[in-house]
Amino acid sequence: MHSFHPLGDSAIIVHFDGDSSSEIHGKIVSLASMLQGSELDGFLEAVPSYTTLTIHYNPLLIGKDDPYEYVCRQVDLLIKKLPAHTDLAGRQVDIPVCYGGDFGPDLDYVASYHNLSVQEVIAIHMEPIYPVYFLGFSPGFPYLGGLLPKLETPRKETPRKTIPKGSVGIAGRQTGIYPLGSPGGWQIIGQTPLRLFSINQDSPALLQPGDNIRFYPISRQQFMDWGKEDGN
Repeated sequence: MHSFHPLGDSAIIVHFDGDSSSEIHGKIVSLASMLQGSELDGFLEAVPSYTTLTIHYNPLLIGKDDPYEYVCRQVDLLIKKLPAHTDLAGRQVDIPVCYGGDFGPDLDYVASYHNLSVQEVIAIHMEPIYPVYFLGFSPGFPYLGGLLPKLETPRKETPRKTIPKGSVGIAGRQTGIYPLGSPGGWQIIGQTPLRLFSINQDSPALLQPGDNIRFYPISRQQFMDWGKEDGN
């Protein structure tokens, strides 16, 4: 089931009933893709989230008495074309991570919080394939599903003023990667040398909703060598 809700006079929110799941995620990403390829009058952008898709449109280009109702009807027709079970075969992106030490200052805390060894935390964190649900917070920041419950860890009580770009963190039921240096309260367990956001690229964000992430470990020396190859 789904419902429509206005967002100002130039956007609608499509809400899919239920908690965040791979099935709802598949429907949201598939609907966004259908909209990108459609000829919907006035369509500007589709923005995914956990259980919603926000659709932005230009009401002046629709040419109808009630642009909101028109967009709702057109989107409803697209939703009816979605398969009952959406098997989302997204792109897999392998993310190298140097865990612990200066790169992961909160790894020991996460291990202690769960009565695990550091190596157990690393192994558990690398185990799942993480779907990218949406981007937010800062440019290119991926919100990921798939974190195993045994690694759920509260945010830091006092956020750090600066977290280096590429930092991999855990906050509650989520794990994520900081594409840019910024303040933040996530528990930082490692860092990737990959550049997740570059304004000079045609597609500035490395990751997109619908992608799947696999983390794998690298040594400190591999991290430093990777940085040299990347020109950093």
